[in-house]
Amino acid sequence: MGRVTERRKVIRIRDGAVSTRPDTLVAEEPLEIRLDGKPLAITMRTPGDDFALAAGFLVSEGVLGRADELQNIVYCAGATVDGSNSYNVVDVRTAPGVVVPDITLERNVYTTSSCGLCGKASLDAVRTTARWSIDDTQGGTAPPVRLEPGLLASLPDRLRAAQRVFDRTGGLHAAALFTEEGELLDIREDVGRHNAVDKLVGRALQEGTLPLSRTVLLVSGRASFELAQKAVMAGIPVLAAVSAPSSLAVDLAAETGLTLVGFLRGSNMNVYAGEHRVTLRATAAQG
Repeated sequence: MGRVTERRKVIRIRDGAVSTRPDTLVAEEPLEIRLDGKPLAITMRTPGDDFALAAGFLVSEGVLGRADELQNIVYCAGATVDGSNSYNVVDVRTAPGVVVPDITLERNVYTTSSCGLCGKASLDAVRTTARWSIDDTQGGTAPPVRLEPGLLASLPDRLRAAQRVFDRTGGLHAAALFTEEGELLDIREDVGRHNAVDKLVGRALQEGTLPLSRTVLLVSGRASFELAQKAVMAGIPVLAAVSAPSSLAVDLAAETGLTLVGFLRGSNMNVYAGEHRVTLRATAAQG
């Protein structure tokens, strides 16, 4: 299996002084995801949690939603020149009777470590394939998740404190799941934010805990449409990011009932959608 970090020689310049030293870098390798033996997607990822990544990816594609729909995931034998197992190719086998949505069957996609799926379909694809509704404004058996701004403000420091590989490399994104009380449930790191989220969601699928209906997803960078989609598909009601959201992410959040928080830095934040889940006491400023 590939290594999470690798060592490379660098020339270091500090205050005019030049030295040579080894540096620890985050590893990045391609992962091909096959579905029932057929190539589906290639992503650039940090090795580790590959099975969870593949499972989470298929949750976001609307293929999987329950642990019993997943038969198994294996590394592919014979995928290398010498016929040995390739740890950069995984095959996801669905259980008998699982129907694969047309949006997955009709395309072979390439993903990158930074942007997720390229040329992703419109908001309609998410609306028609999402298994769980996160729109709790119409009433229901359980009260909506309610979050104090102070609790949200505390989450980035908790995420950063748990980033073990980042401390060694400075080059990884992270995604973390928290309870509505702020308890850290899980954290995953990867060169790509969307990969880190897939690893979280895939682990939840394997453990039978989907939908993640009373959790908060925090990501270490911006909130793209891809990440909002993954939150909705996993039944996560709150997505928070330390940087900016995209316009399409805000549109998706508003349409599906997702609470979307951006620029979560210190005690400051912007709530772009789903504000009913955030306890707001101050009078809104005019302007």
